[in-house]
Amino acid sequence: MAAKEKQILCIGLVCLDIINVVDKFPVEDTDTRCISQRWQRGGNASNSCTVLSILGAPCGFMGSLAPGRVSDFICDDLRRYGIDVTVIVHAESSLPASIVISNINNGLRTILHTNRNLPDVTAKDFGKIDLTRYKWIHWEGRNASEQIAMMEQVEQYNANVPVEQRITTSVEIEKTREELYQLFRHGDVVFVSKDIARHFGYNSASEAVKGLYSRVKPGAYLICAWAEEGADAMGPDGVFHSNAFPPKRLVDTLGAGDTFNAAVIFAFCNGKSIQEALTFGCQIAGKKCGIQGYDGIV
Repeated sequence: MAAKEKQILCIGLVCLDIINVVDKFPVEDTDTRCISQRWQRGGNASNSCTVLSILGAPCGFMGSLAPGRVSDFICDDLRRYGIDVTVIVHAESSLPASIVISNINNGLRTILHTNRNLPDVTAKDFGKIDLTRYKWIHWEGRNASEQIAMMEQVEQYNANVPVEQRITTSVEIEKTREELYQLFRHGDVVFVSKDIARHFGYNSASEAVKGLYSRVKPGAYLICAWAEEGADAMGPDGVFHSNAFPPKRLVDTLGAGDTFNAAVIFAFCNGKSIQEALTFGCQIAGKKCGIQGYDGIV
């Protein structure tokens, strides 16, 4: 496969989002009528694949599924976007699902998520894929010890191929779980959430990337998005900032972070600088916040 045809692979969660659009957040113990309700394929890695596909990047998704009609819906939707699908089916498990309350008047979303017993992708699963197909692999931080073993497989692969054939890696650390913090030391690009930054005592993206940069491996970029404050990055060549690009009207912030990550990766894969990638990520995330779903971000 020619280098220009190589894919971006995202590894992580795919789930069903049942999105209820309302004009105000419901009061407890009341009966509220929705403006609309829809099924949407969700999960951080899955959402990033959607955005990459819309932007025009060849991409693939790797994750776990449970059998059934909902999984059929998810697989059909992945294929509708031209996303290559590598799934591990667990017959005795249940598919994760989220109930989302999306307030159309302020764009805020509230999520109730359930994931009872679906295992995450393992290093053994990952070892079965053909790494020559990929130019970039992105992990949604989940089962960290297994994901580190996957990254080590990529490092071993990179050590045995010419520089131009090496795979770039990235990882998202979103949840405040101690196990995930070991992922800081892995990945050429590390995305860290506002929740993580605040957990470590930082009150801005700029503070976070400066304060946490010692945790990443030498030469890596650490990136932190901060909603309406834009995003900051730090790397071997300094500190960078992009302002936010808010839409005229905030409609739907569900998946804005996944959109940002995907847009940054897309820009990097197209030879853009860290400053250009950061700005592009904020621009596309801003467009996403002005629409329901993802169709129409470009």
